Amino acid sequence: MRALWNACTRKGGKGALPEEKSKLLQQQQPAPQLQHQLSANHLVVAPTSLVKVESAMILLPGASRVLQQVLLSRLRSTEKPTEVDFHLTEFDDVRYHIKASAKEPKQVLLSICLPPPPPSTVLVAGLPFGAIEAVKGTFGAVSQVVDPPENDYHLTLNVDIWSFPTDEALADQLITKLASLRSVVLGAPLREILKHLATKTVAPDADSLIALMHRPKEAYFIVPQAEKVTVVFPMRFKDNNDVILGTSFLQEFMEARRSPGLSTAPPCVWSPKAPAEIMKDKKEEEPNAGWVSFGEKLDKLVWILSTFYAYVSYHIKCSKGFMHTRMRRRVETLIQVLNRAKPEVEKERKSMSGRSFKRAV
Repeated sequence: MRALWNACTRKGGKGALPEEKSKLLQQQQPAPQLQHQLSANHLVVAPTSLVKVESAMILLPGASRVLQQVLLSRLRSTEKPTEVDFHLTEFDDVRYHIKASAKEPKQVLLSICLPPPPPSTVLVAGLPFGAIEAVKGTFGAVSQVVDPPENDYHLTLNVDIWSFPTDEALADQLITKLASLRSVVLGAPLREILKHLATKTVAPDADSLIALMHRPKEAYFIVPQAEKVTVVFPMRFKDNNDVILGTSFLQEFMEARRSPGLSTAPPCVWSPKAPAEIMKDKKEEEPNAGWVSFGEKLDKLVWILSTFYAYVSYHIKCSKGFMHTRMRRRVETLIQVLNRAKPEVEKERKSMSGRSFKRAV
């Protein structure tokens, strides 16, 4: 497995450094412009269009760039408001609906629909526990939770554009937070657990094993303790090639802490078998790429953990794209060598005077 990963991140026949890995993967990502398909006010945004590079890690930002653009445009056009009605679909089947009327220039309705939950998760009114409190605490000054929400959506916010700060920088920060509604809602349970970790306590009503949804009908697991929090991901891939690449890639996580710059990173363990804490849960389907567990020091991981599967999938696609590019270049090189080895063929030609002669071509 290690040889396969090294082969797909090798450049010029030599082992690539972490910085080179980032450059190689960066070559596979598209232009910075948003890639979307617009049909009847429906936007489908590819996750690769929302990629940023941090050191040697390629991460998805928490804020939806399309939501940022729509909200910013609405904020700047309060004097001449227009009708806004957009349906936006993001990766992992998260859907948004943003609607505003020209008659009500200060109001914007923002709705979110979460992916279908697995049976092992515990939801409150269709939302992860603590989500409503997290939304009110984050956006309470500029929005209100609409009850009941829009049909076919789990949460609807009535955003008051006129209550935004007059300072442009503060307004941009607030728009970024609103565009990160997905992170606030899905990350609410994990955020609450991490708050207890900071005080080295465990929530009195917390179970020994908590299942949190992050993809359609798939969950990851939290094992809260006073001194540490363990996060466990069952990794499943549909394609057999993705299983091989994913297994090799995940094994590299165990070796990452040996790098000088990552010595303080959270420890990571990959195993083909479920951890002892997960063995109690018989509802979960056995994954085909093993299990990944993260231990202590889970700072800044609420969003990163919520999108960990997308992070791994993106790296697998980049690795496959890089290998395909290398193979195509190799084939082109071999074809050039074969063309040079072709014997010269003498072709008979005629001069202006009618005499015939042969020339090698």
